[in-house]
Amino acid sequence: MTDHDDFAHKLLRNRLNRRQVLALFGAAALSGCATSPVGGGSILVGMSEDEEKDVDRKVAPEQFSQDLGAVQDAQLNGYLSEVGHRLDARTHRPQMPYSYRVLNANYVNAYTFPGGAMGVTRGILVDLDNEAELAALLGHELGHVNARHAAQRQGQAMVAQVAVTGVNIIGSAAGFGGLTDLGTQLGASALLSSYSRDNEREADALGQEYMVRAGYPASGMVGLQQLLVDQQKESPGMLQTMFSTHPMSKERRDTAREMAESKYAATSKRDVGRERFMDSTAALRQIKPTITACQNGETAMAGKQYGKAEEQFRTALKNTPRDYAANVLMAKCLAVQDKDGQALEYAQTATKIYPQEAQAQKLVGVLALGQRDPALAYEHLDQYDRLLPGDAGVTFLKGVSLEGMGKRQEAASQYAAYLRRTRQGKAAEYSASRLKSWGYLK
Repeated sequence: MTDHDDFAHKLLRNRLNRRQVLALFGAAALSGCATSPVGGGSILVGMSEDEEKDVDRKVAPEQFSQDLGAVQDAQLNGYLSEVGHRLDARTHRPQMPYSYRVLNANYVNAYTFPGGAMGVTRGILVDLDNEAELAALLGHELGHVNARHAAQRQGQAMVAQVAVTGVNIIGSAAGFGGLTDLGTQLGASALLSSYSRDNEREADALGQEYMVRAGYPASGMVGLQQLLVDQQKESPGMLQTMFSTHPMSKERRDTAREMAESKYAATSKRDVGRERFMDSTAALRQIKPTITACQNGETAMAGKQYGKAEEQFRTALKNTPRDYAANVLMAKCLAVQDKDGQALEYAQTATKIYPQEAQAQKLVGVLALGQRDPALAYEHLDQYDRLLPGDAGVTFLKGVSLEGMGKRQEAASQYAAYLRRTRQGKAAEYSASRLKSWGYLK
């Protein structure tokens, strides 16, 4: 039996534990006092403005990909950006490099990184009623950026916590189940879960101020908060991160209403922009049944009700066969049930639907290894590496693939690169053992 045949055999028998490899930005955590952009007083910060921007550049692409990338609708993303820039031009920090995208994720949320890279999930966008509510949503996130809440909290320590580059090192499709729960989509929660009640209140207040400055009625914030109150009652499992960390939506709704009826009463007759919102989101709202089925499927997956989840994803795909998210989710659902061959078909379909998005590429790579097709695995893992470089887990799996193809020297290079990142865990042990047996290490 050859080395790569031996490994293929081990691959089917063993599971590797998931590992998170944290990328640290900067040699040390810097902290000090700065002037608040909002209130003008002194605040304690852990990041400079340049470091805030650096967090976005290094961390945001990975998280947005975890949420299955921006929707493939240039008009919709353009509309979101237009509303966002209408607001951010009137903030306390208009110089920040704000950016906006609608994400393929189905859970109900919006989030931003410290430098202003923002994502809005399709799961919340289809439930909004007008542009004023969208402005409130974006305004809240802009409030966090402008008050420098991330910089005030943990600084570089926070960055180290969330800058996950090597998540999901998997040795076989059977070990793939860890990717299937809702938690795998919520990497941003590490950024946002530490927001205090005061942070949330300040972000709401700033968001309402910004939307009013931009010409929207303050009632949009009331509508948004009421939506969240309703969602919390109806489907709390789909409310994540920003709005569920501190269950205070009723309080926030009542505060927003009080401000709309007092300080911002003069804005009450302003247009909420419902017609423009409906026109701009029409294509997305047409697939709301698909999004709802995906939400139900993910909730079932989180509860390990895989048969029910599969049924929901099939409903989603019947409605919208070429929905990228539904194909990825179906592949994961089938994989966790050890239906690897079927799972691979859906994952490959997903890569054809959205070749520029990384998650399906990794999914094909892992499943192909389980199906003893190292050449196919390497092709897609390498594509993932081109789209999102720096994932230590993918480096290791590329080594596995190359070894399976009999390309020992190239495999050794990948294993060595992996060991430069981490010396802990089964993947590191395996890499070291291979390099030793091949004479690259003593």
